[in-house]
Amino acid sequence: MNAEVDDARPLIAHVIYRLAVGGLENGVVNLINGLPESAFRHAVITLAGSSDFRDRIRRQEVPVISLDKRPGKDPAVYARFYSTLRRLRPRVVHTRNLGTIDLQWIAALAGVPVRIHGEHGWDAADLHGTSPSSQRIRRACRPAIHHHVTVSKDLDRWLGTRIGVRPDRVSQIYNGVDVERFGPGRARPSDAPWGAHEHPIVIGTVGRLERTKNQGLLLDAFARLVAPVPERSRTLWLVVAGDGPDRTSLESRARTLGIAERVWFAGSRSDVPAVMRALDVFVLPSLNEGISNTLLEAMASARPVVATSVGGNPELVEDQVTGFLVASQQPDELADRIARYVSTPELAVSHGRAGRERAVTHFGLPRMLEDYRSLYARLIEARR
Repeated sequence: MNAEVDDARPLIAHVIYRLAVGGLENGVVNLINGLPESAFRHAVITLAGSSDFRDRIRRQEVPVISLDKRPGKDPAVYARFYSTLRRLRPRVVHTRNLGTIDLQWIAALAGVPVRIHGEHGWDAADLHGTSPSSQRIRRACRPAIHHHVTVSKDLDRWLGTRIGVRPDRVSQIYNGVDVERFGPGRARPSDAPWGAHEHPIVIGTVGRLERTKNQGLLLDAFARLVAPVPERSRTLWLVVAGDGPDRTSLESRARTLGIAERVWFAGSRSDVPAVMRALDVFVLPSLNEGISNTLLEAMASARPVVATSVGGNPELVEDQVTGFLVASQQPDELADRIARYVSTPELAVSHGRAGRERAVTHFGLPRMLEDYRSLYARLIEARR
């Protein structure tokens, strides 16, 4: 007989668009690695393949299966998904975000006992969840879904008011951060452009370089920061870590602003903890957020943060306690808050320590793992 079928542990099939670098994907990997191995088995089903990010899965015998979706409409992907489910026979299908939500109907057709859908953030084409077509798709899929998970209270409210999901069918679970991997201290990545004997003040951000993350606002603010005080340009550095479709335009913007010599586009990183510990101030200039993993990582690293007051950011950052919240698309305000940390290092240290304490107390990885363990166990038992 099939060993997978014989194994009494319930199988959870995590369905995502692609397994590559990203906050959602990092959360899936953390769940697989961290949930009790004696309690659950796991499989990852992707629409469009994976990168070497899959190697971060430490658990043995976790298949990563691609449905090899072609660009645009690909009806055959539904048949492949159905066949995959009938072969794996998962107890739980857990889809995430708009790109996979319609697969819930195929999971229902395949007889999957527990069907969960997670909302983790916002699409670049629908930054505030107001698209009528996206809302129609979600409402059409709602009957196939037993339970929803949101990563912020902001998304929780939106799911109720816009999509009409009943409160008793939603669980809000914050992302968790590994407070051991991300911790206080100083570091300098080996390829950092400032010299080992310099004492720079480093401002930075980490994230995919795309419209939603809005790194251009940070470039504008940094230019304002150095322009009126020329001597700052000899001590300040800006780190933009990550890669994505906007990299070329952001590099061009830095040259236009006259700050290119002080901006390090660090690319996609495997040493994010070291990058965080190289910063004096972390900035998140997003247009919208679900719950930002990098914001939690900066807080766990005892870095003061300046973040736009959008989406779930106010649920993480205590304004003027662990950092500053600023209005979106206001480069002068963003520059002013960064300047406060530059001119008052003791304030930066105080806010960084408070952020670390908040991350450890409220957003540690064990808390997230226990919330998901409890949710999966409860829903499996209820629909046994």
